Amino acid sequence: MTSLITTDHKRLIVGMGQTGISCARFLTAKGLSFDLCDTREALPNQNEIAAEFSSSQIINGALDGAVLAQYQELIVSPGIAIAEPAIAFAISQGSRVRGDVDVFAEYVTKPIVAITGSNGKSTVTTLVGEILTAAGHKPAVCGNIGIPVLDVLLNDDDYQCYVVELSSFQLETTHHLAAEVACVLNLSEDHMDRYDSMMSYHQAKHRVFQGCRSIVINREDSLSQPLVSDAMPKRSFGLAMADNAVAASNQYSIAKLQNENVALENGEYLMFQQQAVFPVAELKIKGRHNQLNALAAIALVESLPESFDVSNDVLQQVLSTFSGLPHRCAWVARQKGVDYFNDSKGTNVGSTLAAIEGLATENSKKIILIAGGVGKDQDFVPLADACDKSVKQAILFGRDAQQIGKDLRDCTDLAQVDTLADALSLARLNASEGETVLFSPACASFDQFSNYVKRGEAFESLVLEVDDDS
Repeated sequence: MTSLITTDHKRLIVGMGQTGISCARFLTAKGLSFDLCDTREALPNQNEIAAEFSSSQIINGALDGAVLAQYQELIVSPGIAIAEPAIAFAISQGSRVRGDVDVFAEYVTKPIVAITGSNGKSTVTTLVGEILTAAGHKPAVCGNIGIPVLDVLLNDDDYQCYVVELSSFQLETTHHLAAEVACVLNLSEDHMDRYDSMMSYHQAKHRVFQGCRSIVINREDSLSQPLVSDAMPKRSFGLAMADNAVAASNQYSIAKLQNENVALENGEYLMFQQQAVFPVAELKIKGRHNQLNALAAIALVESLPESFDVSNDVLQQVLSTFSGLPHRCAWVARQKGVDYFNDSKGTNVGSTLAAIEGLATENSKKIILIAGGVGKDQDFVPLADACDKSVKQAILFGRDAQQIGKDLRDCTDLAQVDTLADALSLARLNASEGETVLFSPACASFDQFSNYVKRGEAFESLVLEVDDDS
């Protein structure tokens, strides 16, 4: 930072990206004073920011602990780790650290559906929002999904509830969300370049449960399950039904039915306890991981108070039409009998593992996997078993291709190339009719692309450059 300052303001917003500016606008609307800072020496839109918040001081440059410690309250954007030495020093001097979600929790008066996890957050958040919207309940879908929570809270009269996707970064600075229902969908290694252990990542995620009124848990993933009182209202989801009566209460699962009154005889169904909810074959979103996502969404909706009732007809309508989100195991094309899937949002090992298992064909290796990028200090060994069972070849590209290759060297045929275009060219050459090319990088994109969206768009463009002559 440029210099020490003397100020009567007690709040400093740290980070002037989308979240920071959202905080500034909300505090302004509430008549609260604040200053702004950013680690960049100057922002492209700094003059506009200065004009909009003319009563606030703007501080640019590297964070200085002595400066931060002058403020009683630091509202830190999620992209900035609270373990940063300057922030840690300010905390040691008595500064309170918060985030935009924590401010949101202080002011919100309507029910919150809080959703976090390593994978599937955006899909489940969107699906919950669509179900509630179709039922006429006016939800605000916000948070890590792209719309800051404080932006929607400024228009609180427009909404009846908040469906909030939360990242571990946001939860680090959230102290008492008090959600109506909270869920950690799953947990696997991610952001190990920010967290010093899986335990610290786990602890950040589980802050979503603080003060909640009910929970939804994933029976398949013990790390998603909080330590709460037995009296806490609970629903659970998983592929198989629970074995004991206590666990079986309020459970959602997948089962085959053999009943002449069921539409798809011998077909799999999403189930609530022993009751068929929806035929798996009619889901637009594909793969076991997406079937779990659908179960989680239903459980979350049905955990809300009775005033948020959703009819079976509405549930059927949304489940039959929801086609998922871009870049999340999305089907792109079939060419020469080969299906191409874009899972560019697969930025960690758990996500790619779910995509492989979701598209796998029993007892055959019919997937060509394209993966690679910035590995975020992950261990890629957990992919080995799935690759051994289902992946015919893994084609690796990008900065950490060599490291991924070391972890997968004994489980499938490997090839290493320089770029995504090279990887797709090799996949086309090696894929046979009836096989699948799955682009699920298990890595961040920043070595060759600005974000996962640009990376996914590049993959789809490359696929569609070739006409389908199958």
